Amino acid sequence: MATWLQSKWRYLFMLLGVQLVVMALLSREGYHKRVSYFIRIFRKQETTAPGSAHARNHTGSDVYANLSLLAKAQSRGEDMPFCPKTSPLIGGPIHVTFPSGLTLKEVERKNPLVVRGGRYRPPNCEARHRTAIIIPHRNREHHLKFLLYYLHPFLQRQQLNYGIYVIHQAGNYTFNRAKLMNVGFREAMREEDWDCLFFHDVDLIPEDDRNTYMCDSNPKHAAIAMDKFGYKLPYKMYFGGVSALSPLHYLKMNGFPNNYWGWGGEDDDIGVRVSLGGMLISRPSLKVGRYKMIKHKLDKGNDVNPRRFNMLAKTRQTWKLDGMNTVEYDVLSRDHLPLYTNITVHIGTEAGLHVLPTPLKKPVNAPAKQVVKGPVKLPAKLQEEQPQNQQGRPTKH
Repeated sequence: MATWLQSKWRYLFMLLGVQLVVMALLSREGYHKRVSYFIRIFRKQETTAPGSAHARNHTGSDVYANLSLLAKAQSRGEDMPFCPKTSPLIGGPIHVTFPSGLTLKEVERKNPLVVRGGRYRPPNCEARHRTAIIIPHRNREHHLKFLLYYLHPFLQRQQLNYGIYVIHQAGNYTFNRAKLMNVGFREAMREEDWDCLFFHDVDLIPEDDRNTYMCDSNPKHAAIAMDKFGYKLPYKMYFGGVSALSPLHYLKMNGFPNNYWGWGGEDDDIGVRVSLGGMLISRPSLKVGRYKMIKHKLDKGNDVNPRRFNMLAKTRQTWKLDGMNTVEYDVLSRDHLPLYTNITVHIGTEAGLHVLPTPLKKPVNAPAKQVVKGPVKLPAKLQEEQPQNQQGRPTKH
């Protein structure tokens, strides 16, 4: 009996020993798994640390990096080949900072191929696209300096034939961004038959040159992902910041509204006009259509428009009666500067185009005031598309 009990206890202890060994092995395997897991996390953090290849790709490269590949052509002949459909100079993400001490002279020095008026053509090939950049402006010289610093090389990397127009609102009356864009369209088209016009806020810097400044078959909203909105589209019909229209798109939607004085509302009105004109909104991907905003306070003379929602509710009734066919303004000066064409205009007030509310200082040797009265210059194939007034005749200004 005693021998049987000893044997029973012996087997029991052996079974317990085997279980302990198995548990130890399993625990050790789990330990290694946990260690391996943390090692993988650590290695992942190392690969995304500052200075790594991944981090450099995320933060982007110097926007001027690829321009050293350009060489000034000796002469431009008639048989110059077209540029490639996809520019070999495009590099993707761009590193955007705002260095202190930057001057327009420095921007000019870094862009030797840009000629007066802010015009550029690729030196070694014929551009496939002609793009005008329209920048509504007043009292934003600090922001304009940074935009020009990034925008010129950004456009050159895309091998565009381009020109930059700064439309400066004279006087101290409430700012009217959309009306200035109407002015910009007309004045740019007077100079050249551009096939695409980009309407560009002065405080937005593009962060990826794969966001091409060329028009699509529908109106393009380029600034789909701004840092101020967490690089997301704030709402579906948003059309603010940076947008692009061909002349035909512009005519179909009767341009932009002229009666939004102050901040807000005009972007949504324009988005509605796109739809009413029988078009859709085209956008790049969130990864490509990224913009960094230069931080600033709300401008003096650009207070929030308290009537914007009431006006927006009436867009369906007003869009054919207020737009490119009703814009009025006086050109006070046109200056072809080294980096852009500056057009200073008087656009009146909510009461209309009348005597300037305050006297303005003209530049020395400035030309006499030009009052815009004639129809805008358009390519011949688009003349028949021009909006008409209620008598069925093209509207004159």
